[in-house]
Amino acid sequence: MTAVEPAGFATRAVGLAIDGAVLVVVTIVVGAGTWLAATVVGMDVTRNAVAFVLGGLGWLLLAGVYLAAFFSLTGQTPGMRAMGLRVVDLHGRRPGRGRSAVRAVGMFLAALPAGAGFLLILVDDRRRALQDRLAGTLVIYDDSGSGAVIHTEVLHPLPD
Repeated sequence: MTAVEPAGFATRAVGLAIDGAVLVVVTIVVGAGTWLAATVVGMDVTRNAVAFVLGGLGWLLLAGVYLAAFFSLTGQTPGMRAMGLRVVDLHGRRPGRGRSAVRAVGMFLAALPAGAGFLLILVDDRRRALQDRLAGTLVIYDDSGSGAVIHTEVLHPLPD
């Protein structure tokens, strides 16, 4: 069996910041396109509360789909790839769509109390944040980029 090392707080934080930057760029492009289309049809979205709320909900949906899609398709977001990280289930496999969706929702929940859900990484023996506990996942260092199943005793469920 291969030993793997659960990813640390700082490395995961940098990966998340990279993903945040990608989402900001996408949001600016989509927002500008939406504003332009609304302006063309004569809508003033700058003072419209409904447009503001819909924009916020749209961003949450965009971020959730971004995260869940990358988790389930490749096991890593672009930020995780840049940092040599991969998310796996507790058997070393790439998480499926359902587990990835739970993990994405868990990330929003972890961020709600001033990011306290992410601080669990600092006290958990396998460096799992709230989203990892909810989805049954683990973030590991993986520079190979192969996406292969990783067999190791570290990934098997341990008592919480």
